[in-house]
Amino acid sequence: MKKFYIVLIIIVVVLLFGGLAYYFIRQQRMLSEMSEQFDLQKEELETEYSQLAAQYDDYRLPDNIKNDSLLYLLDSEKAKVQRLLEELRTVKATNAKRINELKKELETVRTVMKSYVAQIDSLNTLNQQLQKKNEEVTQKYQQASQTVSRLSQEKEHLTERVNLASKLNATDISVTPVNKKGKKEKKINKIQQLNICFSIAKNVTAPTGEKTLYVRIMKPDDDILVKNRNNVFIFENKEINYSIKKVIEYDGEDSSACVYWAVEEFLYPGNYRADIFADGNLIGSQSFMLEK
Repeated sequence: MKKFYIVLIIIVVVLLFGGLAYYFIRQQRMLSEMSEQFDLQKEELETEYSQLAAQYDDYRLPDNIKNDSLLYLLDSEKAKVQRLLEELRTVKATNAKRINELKKELETVRTVMKSYVAQIDSLNTLNQQLQKKNEEVTQKYQQASQTVSRLSQEKEHLTERVNLASKLNATDISVTPVNKKGKKEKKINKIQQLNICFSIAKNVTAPTGEKTLYVRIMKPDDDILVKNRNNVFIFENKEINYSIKKVIEYDGEDSSACVYWAVEEFLYPGNYRADIFADGNLIGSQSFMLEK
C-alpha cells in the first residue's frame, strides 16, 4: 500500500512537470510569434514613414510660385517625419505602447500632408491658369503690337503719299537773260538781268495761303549767286543759300510768278541752273546756257 502511494505521487509529479514543460514551451512559442509580429509591424511602420518622407521631397512648389510660409510648413513637417522615423528605428520592437503612439503620429502627419498637397495642387492649378492667361495676354499684346506697327507703316505710307500729293510743282520754267533795254540778250558781257518765270500747277490737296518761294541760281562751278551770304533757308534739315526770295498768295489754282536777278557780278560762259523751292521741297529745276 505504501508503495502504491509512492508510485502515485511519482506519477502526479511527472504529470505536473510534464504539464509545466508544455506550458512553458507554448508560452515561449507564443512570445516568439508575438516578437515576430512586433518586428513585422515595426518594419511596416518604418516603411510607411520612409515613403511619407519621400513624398515630402516629391511635393515641392513650382519655381515661379513664391510662398515662403507654405515652404516653411512643408520643411517643418518633413523634419518631423524624419525625426519620428529615427526614433522608430531606435525603439524596441517589444515597446508596443510607443510603437502604437508612433503609428497614431503617422496618421496625423499624413492628414497634415494631405492638407498641404491640396494647397500645392490648388497653387499649381492657379499657376497654370495664370500662365495660360499670361500667354493669352502676351499673344494679344503681340497681335496688338503687330497691328499698331502695320497701322503705323500704313500711316507713314499714307503721309508720304499725302505729302507727295500736296507738294507744289513748278512748271514751264524759263530763264531769259536781258540787257539794259530789257530785251533778250545772248552776249554774256551785256546781260544786265536774268528773268526767271514759271507756273505753279493746280493742286487741290496742297495747303493754300501765303507761300515763300526760294530760287537758287547755280553757276557752272556749282557756286550759288547770292547778294548776301546770310540769305539762307532750311532744306533737308540744313541751311542753304538762296539767290532770290518771293512771297506769293496760293489758292490751289494755276498761278504764274516771275523773279529777277540783277547781274552785278562777273558771269562766265557755261551751263547754269535755276532751282525753285517751296514748303521745304524742291518743286522745279531748269538749266540754261550762257554763251560768250
